[in-house]
Amino acid sequence: MGEARLGTPRLGYGVGLRTPHLAHIREHRPPVGFFEIISENFLDCRGGRRRALEEIAAHYPVVLHGVSLSIGSTDPLDFGYLRRLKRLADEVDAPWVSDHVCWTGVLGVHTHDLLPLPFTEETLAHVAARARVVQDVLERPLALENPSSYVEFRASTLTEWEFLARLAEEADCGLLLDVNNVHVSAFNHDFDPERYLRELPHERVVQMHLAGHTDYGTHIIDTHDAPVAEPVWELYRLAVELTGGGAATLLERDDKLPPFPELLAELDRARAAAGAVTAVSSVPSGSSGPSVSSVAAGSGSHG
Repeated sequence: MGEARLGTPRLGYGVGLRTPHLAHIREHRPPVGFFEIISENFLDCRGGRRRALEEIAAHYPVVLHGVSLSIGSTDPLDFGYLRRLKRLADEVDAPWVSDHVCWTGVLGVHTHDLLPLPFTEETLAHVAARARVVQDVLERPLALENPSSYVEFRASTLTEWEFLARLAEEADCGLLLDVNNVHVSAFNHDFDPERYLRELPHERVVQMHLAGHTDYGTHIIDTHDAPVAEPVWELYRLAVELTGGGAATLLERDDKLPPFPELLAELDRARAAAGAVTAVSSVPSGSSGPSVSSVAAGSGSHG
């Protein structure tokens, strides 16, 4: 399939692996490029769900996406958790592991939430050092995701995109660009989402997320329980243009799950949007090239 950035394979277009869809996937082997699992759902899992994962991993690439790394916490890194994470990654041959730029607890207390960080030089040095250790333990690339946020710290001296850009360079890690989260946070904090995307180190983006949210008028909550919204599709097209189309794209859905074929149809929209962008960008100067509609019409093929 060729190589993308940071030595990671180009996986194409994938879907989050959720338990209600396991039987359909095992029976039909749908045309997707890869699956992403929530790491914690499988770390200590045995029985039928684990056997299903093993069967799926034999036919598709599987990447791990965690919610418990707590890379920004002042608590020591949990090496027991990291060893279990590495074992799971080894068992499914995950090309990379991802988690969030956040903290989830302190003094041994877990909040089960992705809490925002103050974007300061001190925080940057702390998180970068921990990310380097995590990659050494996992022995595979780490991709860190921008979470959605609802409050900011007055102490911050860097923008979120400045923090992420420098973190990726100083930790020598990848970025998981959640396009929906950019839109959510931009609305909640009144910043320019396009500037956010343009200022990132695009060669560091190994994966992108697309998801739905709930708009309450005064604020947006990242709920993952609805189709991708139109403003997010617009940002995704820009993200594909900026990254050159090499990053894997994953459709996330965690609640109000539709039948799997409906997710495939939405994933095809991502494929069509990305295909249109890359087709236009590859047209030589002076050539009209294929129309967006013709590219989109031909994007139903999978691979």
